Amino acid sequence: MVAAPVNLERQTAPDLRRSSADLAKELRKLATERNAVILAHNYQVPELQDVADFVGDSLGLSYQAAKTGADVILFCGVHFMAETAKIINPSKRVLLPDLEAGCSLSDSCPPEKLAEFLKQHADKNYYVIAYINCSAGVKAQSDIICTSGNADKMVKSAPPDRNILFVPDQNLGAWVMERTGRKMDLWQGNCYVHVEFTARSISRIREEYPNAPVVAHPECTYAVRMLADEVCSTEKMVAFCKNSSAKEIIVVTEAGILHRLKKEIPDKMFIPGPTENCFCGECRYMKKNTLEKAYDALLNMEPEIMLSEEVRARAEVPILRMLELSR
Repeated sequence: MVAAPVNLERQTAPDLRRSSADLAKELRKLATERNAVILAHNYQVPELQDVADFVGDSLGLSYQAAKTGADVILFCGVHFMAETAKIINPSKRVLLPDLEAGCSLSDSCPPEKLAEFLKQHADKNYYVIAYINCSAGVKAQSDIICTSGNADKMVKSAPPDRNILFVPDQNLGAWVMERTGRKMDLWQGNCYVHVEFTARSISRIREEYPNAPVVAHPECTYAVRMLADEVCSTEKMVAFCKNSSAKEIIVVTEAGILHRLKKEIPDKMFIPGPTENCFCGECRYMKKNTLEKAYDALLNMEPEIMLSEEVRARAEVPILRMLELSR
């Protein structure tokens, strides 16, 4: 099926005063007309999760992007995620509702700084493992990509005679070292949301809900991970919550996942992990995408993710290596 032609004159979503339900129907109709698949990360606003074809974590959405037969991918997530979809789907048009939907973690490792570091430390012969939360330029300099759900496996697959450089998340990297026993040098980057959770803030909520287990994302600090009953990726959080006998569960990650948890497990109570300064636990970048922006993006077929073929081709190699090892 060929995507419908686009009117070059920029259009806007029809009467935004209409309900979200009406706009969601319009978006689904437009997706059919454009032969588009809508992917939404677990941290997106509820309206986008509800309208998406697939909702999941970075690894799950990477699989969906790799196997889609659609002509267009509307990626409701942040910039590096849409880039990943474009890297493995060069012939498809990949749209991001808001190009300003970036990532503090990805920004902590600019491609040029990584290139300079690798040049300065060429004697280390680094095997670069890049967390998927990084730019296409960083992926292009990496040997393999990982997600929080498969990082252990990717690290264990690294050549035993190579030094490992893990970029860009120092907390995820430290957690993987604890689990695998594999020594790595860690890039000093982090997610601004996850480092706002502290041992003190989590201890306080545990006192309030003494029977509630704590499930935390590995991007959290060591002190928070030590207080958790389970540390895992967002997708594995969903499985943990479904399988747990507890009726109340404290969830320490970006608050967007609570919508999916409540939707899929309505008989349980999910308590958002508090931060030290009563920060809401929401990523300002993830929340830049809205239902209206998603409709406009698909209506006008922009903003579109564009990559040079040189960078795209180089970045594809470590992603495909990850996908192959993750099967």
